Amino acid sequence: MTDPVLDAETLRERAVASLVVARDRTTLLTSCVEDPDLTAQHSPLMSPLVWDLAHIGNQEEQWLLRAVAGQEAIRPEIDSLYDAFEHPRAERPSLPLLSPREARRYASDVRGRALDVLERTAFDGTRLTEAGFAFGMIAQHEQQHDETMLITHQLRKGPAALTAPDPEPVTPYTGPAEILVPGGPFTMGTSDEPWALDNERPAHRREVAPFWIDATPVTNGAYQAFVEDGGYDDPRWWTPEGWAHVRRARLTAPLYWRREGGQWLRRRFGVTEPVPPDEPVLHVCWYEADAYARWAGRRLPTETEWEKAARQDPATGRSRRYPWGDADPAPEHANLGQRHLRPAPAGSYPEGASPLGVRQLIGDVWEWTASDFLPYPGFRVFPYKEYSEVFFGPEYKVLRGGSFAVDAVACRGTFRNWDLPIRRQIFSGFRTARSVVGV
Repeated sequence: MTDPVLDAETLRERAVASLVVARDRTTLLTSCVEDPDLTAQHSPLMSPLVWDLAHIGNQEEQWLLRAVAGQEAIRPEIDSLYDAFEHPRAERPSLPLLSPREARRYASDVRGRALDVLERTAFDGTRLTEAGFAFGMIAQHEQQHDETMLITHQLRKGPAALTAPDPEPVTPYTGPAEILVPGGPFTMGTSDEPWALDNERPAHRREVAPFWIDATPVTNGAYQAFVEDGGYDDPRWWTPEGWAHVRRARLTAPLYWRREGGQWLRRRFGVTEPVPPDEPVLHVCWYEADAYARWAGRRLPTETEWEKAARQDPATGRSRRYPWGDADPAPEHANLGQRHLRPAPAGSYPEGASPLGVRQLIGDVWEWTASDFLPYPGFRVFPYKEYSEVFFGPEYKVLRGGSFAVDAVACRGTFRNWDLPIRRQIFSGFRTARSVVGV
């Protein structure tokens, strides 16, 4: 949405396109394996794929058919089965879930009715329908579960079920290792992005001291140096909580890495391959990112620093929608939407760089920040507190920027993700920063 104020027909077309793209991806992720793989729980950290499929349909029914259109529930008896807060992931396989065939039929039925609702909805009158928000929210919700299902595919044992082309080869990045971001005020968050979620709102001014930030995410090669320098055996680099977690979980390297025959290998969607040194490091938790930064004599950027580096145009002082400007993401800007099943080499996508030259702030890997997940000044819950409010607090750390597994509809310069600092099955990496001495 280059211009947040769009006419009804354009909004309708955008909503239809976003919903269709999400459903096509859901179909791919649930049709590439046999039914036993859909009903199995591949990790206690994740739901069975068939739960995600029916949950997608149930959320769509609750918000678009019931809340927007005022229709009667299709299958009210399943609401509790697909309530993410009522049933932890570890216990979902024991529930009387819809079979794969039933889940597909249910999701398809809901979608057909939802498109009918979309065709006759006026995008005004209520906050839920203004600018098509409810439809954008549901498209984002489905894409977020598609990312979750892709994580499940990565955890799944057995041969590869998904394929995608690798990113285009690029000339190795030879620019500066870090970029100076000038200090001063900038506008963080948004009040006018139509499909922005409640935790991204409202826009507000922040004052930021000057800082240096990595021009690209930290690579596998750089992280390997930390591993081989004994980083996982030295408590100096870890917070007390992080060191306790390393000992308890017996961490020795990023998730899916293993040492064999004198080289580091990784498993990626059913394929075992050498760890590519030039790709951003992937599947590290917050504690690992923080420890690496300390080892390197640096730190993680705060969420405010990250957003200023990604959005502010220093020539005008204006905050952009994306590092490259206000235009929606295109393939030359960022690695998004499961177009590839891996990050692109560090330094890729020069056309997606920020005005200061920071690259890959959007796409490739989610980037851990130093910040806890907290509300912005003036935050207001909408449309339900379970999306953001119940997670606010020091238990969760903020990630920014999206990954190759994130669709553009659920990724923008203001988008906030969060997770527990121990999580590393997610598509997470990081970049480091440092303060300007004497400021």
